[in-house]
Amino acid sequence: MLRLLSLLQTRRTLSGAEPADRLGVTLRTIRRDIDRLRELGYPVEGTTGTAGGYRLAPGTDLLLPPPLLLDDEEAVAIAVALRTAAGVAGIEETALRALAKLEQVLPHRLRHQVTAIQATTAPLPVPWSTGPRADPSTLAVLAAACRDHEILTFTYRTGSGETGQCRVEPHTLVAADPLWYLVAYDTEPGAWRLFRVDRLTGPAPTGHRTPP
Repeated sequence: MLRLLSLLQTRRTLSGAEPADRLGVTLRTIRRDIDRLRELGYPVEGTTGTAGGYRLAPGTDLLLPPPLLLDDEEAVAIAVALRTAAGVAGIEETALRALAKLEQVLPHRLRHQVTAIQATTAPLPVPWSTGPRADPSTLAVLAAACRDHEILTFTYRTGSGETGQCRVEPHTLVAADPLWYLVAYDTEPGAWRLFRVDRLTGPAPTGHRTPP
């Protein structure tokens, strides 16, 4: 049932036969587990016809009860990723808070694995690892805009101290410890630019999207 839920979280419609084949079980087992997921509160929709199957209702927030379920490998991967993120400028404290919450609910066997990885892993200090920090909320806005190909506006301060408004088509974020950069197409001069995130304020999505 956990693996079935993981498939449904891809947000696409799965035919009845597809999850049965993927999980190596019968259609009867799939129908039974779908009923169990519904009893737990997951809004699994069933559709009929040649393109029929199962899917999670759109707009469902799986981070609220009922809880998001993770298998062992996923839980360990997230814990390790959060520990790694704790060394990334701008999100250290946020990552550590999230890691502490996750470790509280990990089963003992998984907590032991995560602890072993953390105890035997050492960061490599670099001479340029101090400097301006990017705001995590700003990074979240920029990341979402890059993912959705959504035009952004923001105020930017140059190295000489001049400030101005920018309207850009964001492409990707680059983490160059300790600095974060936004790679974007600046629509005003019509050129690609590299923006330091710590010099960027008030990022606002415009609601307008561009082709990837």
